[in-house]
This record gives sequence, C-alpha cells and structure tokens, in this order.
Amino acid sequence: MSRRTTSIIAALAAVPLFVALAGCATSTDAGSDSGSSENEVVKVGVVGKGDPQWPAFVEAAAEEGITVELVDFGSYEQPNPALTEGEIDLNQFQHIVYLAGYNEDSGSDLTPIGSTAIYPLGLYSKKYDDVDSIPEGETVAVPDDASNQARALLVLQSAGLVELKSGGTIFSDLADVDTDKSKVKVTALEAALIPTSLPDVAAAIINNDFVEDAGLTFSDAIAQDDPEDPNALPYVNIFAARAEDADNETYLKLVEIFQTDEAVQAGLLESSGDTAAPLQTPVADLVASLEKVQKDTAANK
Repeated sequence: MSRRTTSIIAALAAVPLFVALAGCATSTDAGSDSGSSENEVVKVGVVGKGDPQWPAFVEAAAEEGITVELVDFGSYEQPNPALTEGEIDLNQFQHIVYLAGYNEDSGSDLTPIGSTAIYPLGLYSKKYDDVDSIPEGETVAVPDDASNQARALLVLQSAGLVELKSGGTIFSDLADVDTDKSKVKVTALEAALIPTSLPDVAAAIINNDFVEDAGLTFSDAIAQDDPEDPNALPYVNIFAARAEDADNETYLKLVEIFQTDEAVQAGLLESSGDTAAPLQTPVADLVASLEKVQKDTAANK
C-alpha cells in the first residue's frame, strides 16, 4: 500500500487548508441515506494531506456544495480506528488487503465505497540495470510488514528471481521462498530503512513512499507488478466508510468527484510520479474482494 493512497495503499498522500462552514450539520448528522449534499461537512481521513490531489478534491467538492475537512494522520494505524469510532466520516489511504486485516483483527465492518488507484510496487537497484544482470546467490531486500512483503515476493517471482512453494498468495512470507529453486536470497527489512540499505544489496522492493528517499525515480524500477492483473485487485486503493454509510449519497458523490475531476486526477498522477493507475472499479467487485480476502485472512490465522 502506498501512503499516497495507501496499500496501499500502501499508499497512499502528504497541505490544503481545512475548509469548514460554520453552523453546518455534519454528514454524520445528516444520516446514511441523505439525499442532498448541499452544505454538508464531511471529514475525510488521509495519511499526509499535502499531495496535489487533495487541494483539488476539496475545491471540486466545494463546487458541489460539500465541504470536505481533511483530517491528517501520522501513520497507517490511525485512520481506521478513527472511522470506526465516528471521529471521521470516510478515509482514503489503504488497499483492500490492509482493510481486510483491520476488520478481521478489530471486529469492525468498514467497507469500500469506491476505488481510487493502484500503485505498482517496484524493484530497484543501485548496482544492476535489469533483472537478468543480478547474479545468482545475491541478496534482495523486501519490506518486513506482512501485506507488502507478500506482494513484494510475488513481484520477485514474476521477475524470475524466486520461486514460492505455494505458488504465491497474499499471505506469502520468507518461509514460502523455495531457496533451492530461487536465484537470489531474500531478506526482510523495515520499509523505511530499505532506501538507505539499497547500496548493500543487489536490489530491493521499495514502497512508493520511499522511492525518492533512495535518490531514485519511479521510472528506475527494473521490475514491478502489473496493475491490470486480476490478482492485483486486493491491492486497489479505496475510499472506506462504515457499513451503515455504504449508500450515503454524499459520500458516493465524493467518490465520483475524486474519480472524474480532471484536476484531482492530475494531482493523483503528479503525486505518484505518474505511476498510479486510476481506477473506477465497480463497488460490488471491491466488496467481493474484501469478503474473500477477509475470509482468507481468518483462515490463515
């Protein structure tokens, strides 16, 4: 997951001014079946609100009579509990895999109400210009958090660097690597530390949030996953709401604004270094994916 979504949203996103209309009812007060969006205030949780899509989103929503108040969180762990507790109305920072894990662990029923984009996860190297140049037996680093590690291993398998015993799933970890059949060794590091460790390994999977920290651009990736692959659906970034608000017309209007406003979409691409693949995935497909991933998550415990 990208923080500019987030993941991920990893994504995932890092400052427009808060916009509020004094004396207006919040969207929570308006109820989940509100038929009018005029003069509503909707609190949207994000992780890092300075990316260019967010000022454009606030402005576009205001033109439709909806005041968006962006609530900025410092880490991925915070927006979902805030949404569950009603401190915010929506959040947009995560992919389906992350939401499934949260729902399963917390007993919550947060649900996707719209897609935003998917962010390809890339393999980078300071030593080699392509995957084929990486010598056998070299070491490749991947993130140590569960959802990104599984996705990273799938990228390495697609690139021909490792073979996974299970064939590869969203739950794959280092124990799933068939060392006898793999070209490289794999080590797990904290995602934020991988950029500074890149010179010490042959290559590394680097979360989108940290690519520039490594002195790289997104176009420097020597391999990445394919956003068009149906297996990538669990990694689509989403707007999430409480289940009782899944049909709230104001919230659905905000999703539509995000997906169709030209300035918002331009900001999304700019903030991702043109790597984001914007999507308008049917909500039914998102919900079905969440249900499957959550069921698999429970069974995998």
